[in-house]
Amino acid sequence: MDKLTRMKEFIDILDDLNYKYYTLDAPSVSDKEYDNLYDELVSLEDQTQTILENSPTQRVGGEVLDKFTKHRHLASLWSLDKSQSVEELREWDLRVKRLIENFNEENLDDKLPDPTYILEYKFDGLTVNLTYENGRLVQAATRGNGEIGEAILPQIKTMRNVPLTIPYKDGTIEVQGEGLMPLSALDKYNKTAEEPLKNARNAAAGALRNLDPKVTATRNLIAYTYNVGYTDNLDFTSHLEMMEFLTKNKLPVNEYVKEFSDIEDIISEIAFVEENLKSLDILTDGLVIKINDMRTREVLGFTQRFPRWAIAYKFEAQEMTTELLEVTWNVGRTGKVTPTAHLQPIDIGGATVSRATLNNWDDIVRKKVGIGCKVWIRRSNEVIPEIMGTVDDCENSGNIEKPLVCPACNSELNHQGVHLFCPNSLSCKPQLVSRIVHFTSRDAMNIEGLSEKTASQLYEQLDLKNIAEIYELTYEDLIDLERFGPKKTQNLLDAIERSKDVTLSSFIYALGIPNVGRKTAGQLAENFKSLENIINSKIEKLIELPDIGEIVATSIVEFFSDEEILKSIQKLISEGFIIHHEQTEILSENSIFNEKTVVITGKIENLSRDEVGEIVKSLGGKVTGSVSRNTDIVIAGEKAGSKKAKAEELEIRI
Repeated sequence: MDKLTRMKEFIDILDDLNYKYYTLDAPSVSDKEYDNLYDELVSLEDQTQTILENSPTQRVGGEVLDKFTKHRHLASLWSLDKSQSVEELREWDLRVKRLIENFNEENLDDKLPDPTYILEYKFDGLTVNLTYENGRLVQAATRGNGEIGEAILPQIKTMRNVPLTIPYKDGTIEVQGEGLMPLSALDKYNKTAEEPLKNARNAAAGALRNLDPKVTATRNLIAYTYNVGYTDNLDFTSHLEMMEFLTKNKLPVNEYVKEFSDIEDIISEIAFVEENLKSLDILTDGLVIKINDMRTREVLGFTQRFPRWAIAYKFEAQEMTTELLEVTWNVGRTGKVTPTAHLQPIDIGGATVSRATLNNWDDIVRKKVGIGCKVWIRRSNEVIPEIMGTVDDCENSGNIEKPLVCPACNSELNHQGVHLFCPNSLSCKPQLVSRIVHFTSRDAMNIEGLSEKTASQLYEQLDLKNIAEIYELTYEDLIDLERFGPKKTQNLLDAIERSKDVTLSSFIYALGIPNVGRKTAGQLAENFKSLENIINSKIEKLIELPDIGEIVATSIVEFFSDEEILKSIQKLISEGFIIHHEQTEILSENSIFNEKTVVITGKIENLSRDEVGEIVKSLGGKVTGSVSRNTDIVIAGEKAGSKKAKAEELEIRI
């Protein structure tokens, strides 16, 4: 037997031993026997001067990276809506059942089943996304913004329970999971560390984002996987089927996965788990409830930020006490003036906290807090902590003065409801700078190079007081500014000019209408087709749209009723804007996809599945994830598997 063949055999044996030890927690040989096999593999690698890419010897960490590179996920990684009360869980359960009932009333021949729920731990680590191509781990990345993360493959390879190869070799899959540092590993590390780690969550996140994989390796991290986010060929019918696939492919899956059909049983289970958290060797800050049936998930879909078919239940947040030292007031984009509490620094869950939110003036009065008071603060995840109230009756209660004028421009403040507002939207610097930053952001006008620092500079040095004045800037205006050379000046002017050609949805989002985010802006563009129609829209029509209620509808109507706002919009348009709707009537009417339900499968040359989906939507189609009798068309690229086969079986157009 040649040495290369022997090396491959050793790798297979060691991979199997690693799986039994780290994933199944069922070692089949002694540490000494494992070390002998490992040392023999190292010896063969030295003799052949060859290291195979899936060799376990690569888990100790490689060269230090210069920097992290960006990685675009094949499928989006969604956040979860969160609940901190059983009442919110019951409301979510009722909402889910109502959506299913509404669908079944309209689809009598293709009804959804009654929902069953899967309960899993909500791990408190760092979300990771693993890419396997034909059975080989080829990439790993952090979640990032859900679309683009940072590539951390060398760091992930140091995690011994993450397989470098898997049995499934029929295409590409993305597997979502969580990187964690076991509490036992944290304790062991801190016994000899020169600088002890404060908590397991920060230890895991810091290790996975360390440019030196050798540092990552010293933390002895593990991962648990819980979702297949992207697949070329697979088509799961349920979450449990998907979890079975992960397990069969030796991917690490936490043993706590339970199925329920009644929300009250879930609530009872949550109470039991919360009482027994201390027995776990990993950090979990809650539980995740997911609908088991995949087709139901597809029908329920997503809001702007979250899937409708899942929710996270958060355990009670951590609370500590400290002294309130000072309160400062800040002005936001909408003119809202909010208080920030400055605290005697205190450690909560491994993070040093020195600031907290007090929400508004009414909150200060209601909680009876004052400078010098000892206050309860609560920290939940990465959100800025909140002051919950004073520890005892505070003698200094009431010594915080309600501001009468804007801290930035000295305009007299208005008290509307529970909030204070600065009415000076024309020349109040923080308001204008924040509006410029929002207006020029990537999802809005996408003016690259116009950062918050640059916006502040334009305000101070060029007296820029109106967003429309951005489009009147000249080379001579910019070239003499600090940090501006010929290249930067021209690049910014070019970006400003390019932004004049803008989609209707981006323009609506850029305007900064209260309560209108990217998804709502897209809905307005999709349904009203033109800026004029949106400006003239009525509350009755607006509330007919999905996810737009009376509050959002009122915000839109009131926004476009303001004469000054309409003048500003007109001034912008006069600068030569071309505002177009992505889905034109001509494209929709002439397209084979118009009003058709479309499924995309396989690999399309030079295009991601998301890009293909956007093209289909622009041509009037609706994109779904699985093939059923309701599917009209299947787009099949290379290596199209079970979805194409099912389409052929149902005689659906391919």
